[in-house]
Amino acid sequence: MFKSVLVANRGEIACRVFRTARRMGLRTIAVYSEADANALHVREADEAVLIGPAAARESYLDVEKVLAAARATGAEAIHPGYGFLSENADFAEAVEAAGMVWIGPKPQSIRAMGLKDAAKKLMIEAGVPVTPGYQGEDQSVGTLTAEANRIGFPVLIKAVAGGGGKGMKKVDRAEDFAEGLASAQREGQSSFGDPRVLIESYITRPRHIEVQVFGDGNGNVVHLYERDCSLQRRHQKVIEEAPAPGMDAATRKAVTDAAVRAARAVDYRGAGTIEFIADASDGLKPDRIWFMEMNTRLQVEHPVTESITGVDLVEWQLRVAAGEPIPLKQEDIPMRGWAMEARLYAEDPANGFLPSIGRLDHFVLPDDIRVDTGVEQGGEVSQFYDPMIAKLIVHADTREAAAARLANAAREVEVWPVRTNAAFLARCLDHQRFVEGDVDTAFIAAEEATLLASQVSPRAIAGAAGLIGLEADAAAFDAEDRHLAPWRAGLFGFRMNGAAEARTALHHGDTAYAVTLTGEPGWHARQSSFDVGVGEQSARVYGETDLVVVDGDVVSAFAPDAERIVVFDDGEALEFRRRKASAGAGGSASDGGLRAPMPGKIVAAPAKAGDVVIKGQPIVVLEAMKMEHALTAPFDGVVAEFNVVVGDQVGEGTVLARIEAA
Repeated sequence: MFKSVLVANRGEIACRVFRTARRMGLRTIAVYSEADANALHVREADEAVLIGPAAARESYLDVEKVLAAARATGAEAIHPGYGFLSENADFAEAVEAAGMVWIGPKPQSIRAMGLKDAAKKLMIEAGVPVTPGYQGEDQSVGTLTAEANRIGFPVLIKAVAGGGGKGMKKVDRAEDFAEGLASAQREGQSSFGDPRVLIESYITRPRHIEVQVFGDGNGNVVHLYERDCSLQRRHQKVIEEAPAPGMDAATRKAVTDAAVRAARAVDYRGAGTIEFIADASDGLKPDRIWFMEMNTRLQVEHPVTESITGVDLVEWQLRVAAGEPIPLKQEDIPMRGWAMEARLYAEDPANGFLPSIGRLDHFVLPDDIRVDTGVEQGGEVSQFYDPMIAKLIVHADTREAAAARLANAAREVEVWPVRTNAAFLARCLDHQRFVEGDVDTAFIAAEEATLLASQVSPRAIAGAAGLIGLEADAAAFDAEDRHLAPWRAGLFGFRMNGAAEARTALHHGDTAYAVTLTGEPGWHARQSSFDVGVGEQSARVYGETDLVVVDGDVVSAFAPDAERIVVFDDGEALEFRRRKASAGAGGSASDGGLRAPMPGKIVAAPAKAGDVVIKGQPIVVLEAMKMEHALTAPFDGVVAEFNVVVGDQVGEGTVLARIEAA
C-alpha cells in the first residue's frame, strides 16, 4: 500500500476521502485555489498546495499544476474525487506516467465510457439494452433536427461528455429544438470542453435507477445493488435512496446483471456506476430498463450504498488501486435496511432555485446522522463552484422510517444568510406520494406548488417576538432594575398598551404581523416568560437570550443586528424586521429591469435592444456556479436597454437589460 494520497478535488469529496485515508494511516495532501484558501478541506489535510486562481480551469482543471503539487509533496497516489478531472483519461495517463498510482479506472475504460454516444454503441455490442435515440457522428444542426423529428418529441438532448445534468435539455416541441440544442452545446463546451450531443427519446414516466459496480481490472466485477435517484430538479439529483422502491427480485437481477456485463465490457477497475432509465408507467419491469451512461468514478450518492452494505467504498478504491483484490465476493455483500441521502444546496427555492452565495455566518447541521460536508460556519459559498454544501445521510430498518428521519434532519438545518433548500427537502420527504414510493423524475415539477408552499408559522412569529422580549428583559437586568418590564423600557419597537401588555409589528417580506406580549419579566437570573399573541392565536414563550421555547418547542432564533430577528423553522431561515424594510436600490423585475441574481458570465443574448418580446421570453443567459440561468421578460414589451455583450463578467445586481411595457 502506498503511504500518501493527494486528492485532486475540493470541498466535501476531498474531506470524505481524507477521512478514510487517515483511518488507513495515509498522509493526506490537498490542493486548493485562491478562493479556497480558508476552506475546510485545506485544513483537514496534512499538507496543502495552492495551485492557482479561483477559476477551475486555472486551478482544479489544470493537469500540470496538480501534477506539480503531487511531485512537490512526494504524493505516491492521486484520488480525483468526482467532477473536475475525475473522468479525464489524459489526466489518468499523466498520473501513471509520472510514476504515481491513479486511484480510478484504467484510462482506456474512461475513454470507452466517457462519451455517451460511443458508450451506447459499446453497450449494444455487449448485449446491454439502451435507450432509443441518435448518437451519430454528424453534428450538423440539420441532421440533429431531422433525427429529433424522427425520434418524436419530447426528446432529451445530452452533451456526449456531460454529467450532473449539465448539457442536458428536454425539448417538448419541434419549434424549441434549436434553442435547446444551442444551450446544451454551450454547457457541454463550458463544462467539459466538448459541444457534441446525442438525442434520446424522452421516457414519459422515467425512473432513474443506477447500479454501483466495482472491478479489479482483471475481469472480476461485483455489484453493490441499486440506487434510486429519481427525485430530481432540472436533471440534478436531489434525494437518492437504496434500495429502489418497488424493485422486485427479477428486476433487480436483470439490472444488476446488465451492469456487471457493462463493467466487464471495458475491463473495469475501481468504483463506477451504471445508470439506467426505467419506464415506471407500470412499475419496474425487467424489460423496461435501459442503459443511459456509465460514470467512471465515485458518485456523490455513494454513501447510501455504503449504508446498506457496510462497505467503505473509498477504502475499496484505495486497496484495489494498490493491487489488492476486491475485499468481498458477490455472495458476501449484504443488503440491510434502507438508506437515503438529501443534497443540501446553497440555493433559494423561493427565487427559482437560483444559487445563493456568500459567507456562512450561521451554519448548524444535525449531529445525529451522517453528514458529509466541505464547509463550516464562517466559510464562504463561492460563485465559482457547485452550490452543494452538504449531504445528509440516514439509515433505518424501513423506507418509511428512513424518510421520516431524513425529513427531521432537514428540518434541523440552520444556515444564514446564505439560502438553502432544507425546508424544500423536508417537504419532498414528507409528501404522501414520496412516502408511498410513487416517484419519477417529474415528481418535483408536478408537485412544485405544494413543495414550494412556504408559510410563516405562528410559532416562528412567536419565537421572534419572544426573543425581543427576552432581549429587553436582559437589558433590564443589566441595568439592575428588576422592576423594569421590557415594554416599560421602551426598547425594541414595543409600545405600552396598559400596565402589562405591549404591542408591536414584525415584518417578513411585505407582510406585517401584529404581536402582543403579556406578562412580567422573570425573577430568575435572565429568564422570563410571556404570553405572545399572534392574530387570534397565543403561545407561551419562555427562555433566555439564546434560547426561546414556544409552547414547549425549542425555537432557534438570533438577532444579527438591532433591526432583524432570524428564526429557523423547519429548515427555513425566516428574517423578521422590527420595522418595514425600505425598498432597495436594485428594485425588482416589476420595473422591467433584468438584474443579475448573482455574479456570473454572459454566455448568450437571445434578444437585442429594440426587440418586441413577450412575457417569459429569454432575453439574456447568465452562467454561474457551472449552470446556465436564463433571465426572461417579466411582461410583454420592448427591449429598451441592453447593457451587456456575450463574454461580459457581471456582478450581482447589474442591470443587464430593461423591458418597457408595450
